[in-house]
Amino acid sequence: MTPVHLAGPRLSMREVEPADTDDLLAIYGDPEATRHLSFEPRTREQVQAITDRSIAAAHASPRTEYCLAITRRGEHRLIGYARLAAEPQEAATIGFALHTAEWGRGLGIETVHLLCALGFNTLGLHRIWAARSPLNEASARTLLRAGMTEDGRIRDHVFVHDAWRDSITYSILEHEWTPIDGLDTTSALDRSGAPPGGGSASGR
Repeated sequence: MTPVHLAGPRLSMREVEPADTDDLLAIYGDPEATRHLSFEPRTREQVQAITDRSIAAAHASPRTEYCLAITRRGEHRLIGYARLAAEPQEAATIGFALHTAEWGRGLGIETVHLLCALGFNTLGLHRIWAARSPLNEASARTLLRAGMTEDGRIRDHVFVHDAWRDSITYSILEHEWTPIDGLDTTSALDRSGAPPGGGSASGR
C-alpha cells in the first residue's frame, strides 16, 4: 500500500484511520448532513463498517476505490469524507460529505479539485463524474464552480427515505480541468499504485 496524501490551500486528504469513526459519525449520523445523500443517517455500527471498508479498500490490489479523510491543512482531525471509485474506460465517480460546521466556506469546491488531482494527475483518468440530489442546489453550485458540466438526470436512481429519487449528473474531462492555485499533489501516490483503466467499483 502506498498511502494517499493530497493538499490544497485550506484542506488535505489522507487515508482513513480506525480513530476516525467518531468524527465520521458526526457527519453520517447527522440528519442535516445526510439530507441530500443517497442514504439515511447511519448508526455508529454502520459508520464503523464504513471505516473498516475504507481501510480495507486502501490495501486492495489492484486498488479501485479511494476513501479518504478530509482535514484542514496542517491538522489531522476528520472534517469530511471523500470517495473516488474507478470505473472502466479510464473513468471514476466521486462523492463527498463535509461536517455541517464547515458548510458555506467553499471547501466543497476545493474538495472536488483535490479529487480531480487524484484522478487526473495521479491515476491518469480521462473522465470523472458525480451525482447530486435534485434538491441540493448547494451541490450544484459547488460542482459547476469546480469546472464540471451538468450532463443530465438519472430517473429513480436511488431509493432513500422510502421513495425513489432522481439524480442530476455532472462530469469533467481531463483536458477541461484547470487546477486551483495551491494544490500540492507531489506526494499523492506513487504511480505504480494506480489501478489499471479496466478496474471497476460501485458508485457513491
